[in-house]
Amino acid sequence: MNVSIGGYSFNNTNLEGKMDVFGYLETVKYRYKLNVADLWNGFFIDRNTGPIYQLADESYIRKIREALDEKEMSVVNFAVDGAHLWDPNPDVRKKLHENALVHLRASVILGAKTVRIDTGGSYHDVETMTDEQFEYTVRIYQEFAQFAADNGFLIGPENHMGASLLPREMKRIAEAVDHPAFGFLVHLGRWRADQEEGDKLVAPWAYHTHFDEQTAVSGNALDTIAILKDAGYKGYWGIEYNAPKRQYLETERLLGMVKKLLADEADRGGNA
Repeated sequence: MNVSIGGYSFNNTNLEGKMDVFGYLETVKYRYKLNVADLWNGFFIDRNTGPIYQLADESYIRKIREALDEKEMSVVNFAVDGAHLWDPNPDVRKKLHENALVHLRASVILGAKTVRIDTGGSYHDVETMTDEQFEYTVRIYQEFAQFAADNGFLIGPENHMGASLLPREMKRIAEAVDHPAFGFLVHLGRWRADQEEGDKLVAPWAYHTHFDEQTAVSGNALDTIAILKDAGYKGYWGIEYNAPKRQYLETERLLGMVKKLLADEADRGGNA
């Protein structure tokens, strides 16, 4: 089954000083028997420099790549925080753009197949984009998508913050960017509007997915999997749940739930 474990699932373990990125790779490979990493830059950034997070230097990124190669693992997604596109302050916007370029170069070193860089905006006050924001967002994603195409990966935002939490805004961005290397990391069910049809609206552009505990137990999880697959989705079904405690156990539980969902959907006539 094409399943993965998002690095953020071990955020609390990382904050407790009990896991670094190399520990994450060991855990995914040998505890959960997976050959893919679903990386999150939170394991190798300086969180004291937020909201524009400074990435570890290139030599450290190359050590991560060496560890991946030693374990014969590939990176199905690299989720990037602190390098989103939009900020109303043009000076901050410029620094975010520079930071995004650093992360794009790191994505190439890591061999990431997909990369998530967010739209920007608030996590709380969700509004449609202004004309200025929309035009800037489309232009930068077109720039990033061309870089991604030149280096063999896909890129785009997650429904994570700002207007990206509105599926019709996501669809509008995708149609305007209009690039084959552009798509979405769809965190299933995480919408602030059009809840029932949100996943369906963005399904044609999905390049990666994340389940959390809530979406995995929702009554329409099987239908959501079918909707994405009917739209042509062939990527990984990731889990991302930063459990408050017992993170190894909770990750194992959620991974099992998602595997069962995929098996149940296959029994209905799909192909997980």
